[in-house]
Amino acid sequence: MEIIKKDIDNGKAFDWGKASSDYAKYRDIYPEEFCKRLAELSIGVKGQDVLDLGTGTGVLPRNMYKYGAKWIGTDISENQIAYAKELSKEQGMDISYFVSSAEDIDYPAGSFDVVTACQCFMYFDKSIIIPKIHYMLKPGGHFCILFMAWLPGESEIARTSEEMILKYNPSWTGGHMERYQLSKPSWCGNLFEPANMITYDLPVTFTREGWHGRMKACRGIGASSLSIEEIAAWEKEHMEYMQTVPEKFDILHYITILDLRKLELETIITYGDC
Repeated sequence: MEIIKKDIDNGKAFDWGKASSDYAKYRDIYPEEFCKRLAELSIGVKGQDVLDLGTGTGVLPRNMYKYGAKWIGTDISENQIAYAKELSKEQGMDISYFVSSAEDIDYPAGSFDVVTACQCFMYFDKSIIIPKIHYMLKPGGHFCILFMAWLPGESEIARTSEEMILKYNPSWTGGHMERYQLSKPSWCGNLFEPANMITYDLPVTFTREGWHGRMKACRGIGASSLSIEEIAAWEKEHMEYMQTVPEKFDILHYITILDLRKLELETIITYGDC
């Protein structure tokens, strides 16, 4: 399904479903340290019901599965959900998946202990989804926004790969990532308060094939509206570049975890009376 956001890729359409095959193979890259950090924050652990919005191929539920939570994953793309179901079945994981945009999800009040959004929150309509998440969370529940991005300013390989993507798709706005500090978002209003705001660097190891696949599975190439011929030309040039780098290498990534706690009605009323 094509998505158009005026503030993303300069309004150029993208469709994650087109990248599903490469996404499933090359974007399951979260190191164990990332998952362990979430578990230490009591995100996705035993006894919890967790809803993962924009789940893609189920990367987060599958990686966190061993920590014992009961997961439901949703995504707007039928292709992404098809791969999520297949991969989870192959790995013997009991995870439920449904095709739905985040804005259209409809669960009863207090259905979940945790709601997560990994690499996808920028695509949602906050005016719709924030009140809905608050409604679906149990008292004291958490909404956790996760993001992991490579730092091109500290990796010649990442920087060169970005330049090649922009050569073929100058509308892509997914590059040039830098570190940034987390703060309480204005859209929290009196519905959420920060419980944890964590940032840290994390090196991720790639092979030439793995990094090439990771780049192809990004919004600027595989999910873009580029033609088959344009993607093939990018692949040829990028693979030629990959032959000039070591077979294995680390790309430094920047991790952000914005863990928000649901404020209850009683708390909201109290705050309003102050």
